[in-house]
Amino acid sequence: MKKSAFLLVFIVSLLAGSPFAGAQESIDISGSTTVLPISQILAEAFMDLNPDVAITVSGGGSGIGITALVDGIATIAQSSRKIRQSEIDKATERGINIVKIEIAKDALSAVVHPSNPLEDISIDTLQKIYMGELTHWKELNGWDKEMVIISRDTASGTFEVWNEHVLRGKELTPIALRLPSNAGIRAEVTGNPHAIGYLGMGYVTEAVKALRVDGVDPVMENVLDGDYPIARGLFYYVAGEPEGALRRFIDFILSPEGQRIVAEEGFIPLQ
Repeated sequence: MKKSAFLLVFIVSLLAGSPFAGAQESIDISGSTTVLPISQILAEAFMDLNPDVAITVSGGGSGIGITALVDGIATIAQSSRKIRQSEIDKATERGINIVKIEIAKDALSAVVHPSNPLEDISIDTLQKIYMGELTHWKELNGWDKEMVIISRDTASGTFEVWNEHVLRGKELTPIALRLPSNAGIRAEVTGNPHAIGYLGMGYVTEAVKALRVDGVDPVMENVLDGDYPIARGLFYYVAGEPEGALRRFIDFILSPEGQRIVAEEGFIPLQ
């Protein structure tokens, strides 16, 4: 081989193994729409520091993310609820060891229109509303108006947490308007003075009023102290112990910088 040809092959081989060759490790995140905005911002921040990693993020709901993980489509299932035993069993049947990583904490806030004079509501009253036993505002704030009851759809992780803490296993009223996202609920409550709904903390803005529940405000201190009654963890689920780029990404999320981003997005950091 001529010297010039050998040199060309050597340079191409070096470039093929270099970060400038365009080769990237990929991470695909799928699942909860509640966790979605956290994942998007964290992914952008991580990729800025690690251009050798490409991260894609999509929603669809906690259950969809976990199914995608078990089916080998997603690298990470983002979830606003704990994984079900049936989902663990399905993964085990396929030889997959599901690892849970808590990335943040959250509280579900009962929300109404800012014009609503109501400030506080009990868990028992919320249960009656969402069961359809209490449907008129006159019993709570004096308004002679029917309530517009808004819920997440029953397939969402957020609904499952609401079902656990508020409905406590009772059936959701068929008159409830069921929406696929926190943003959709916020828009409905913002536009309707007679509506009541619930949101993850990161979606609560001045456009809605978050009610105290049993006298306790849905704020970080009360969640961390265990005083607020509708709290939850936000999770990543992965197949086996994370390695390589995935391990670096998880470490970034749990670092002070990653947890600062969690707080900036309106959720509760772990530290």
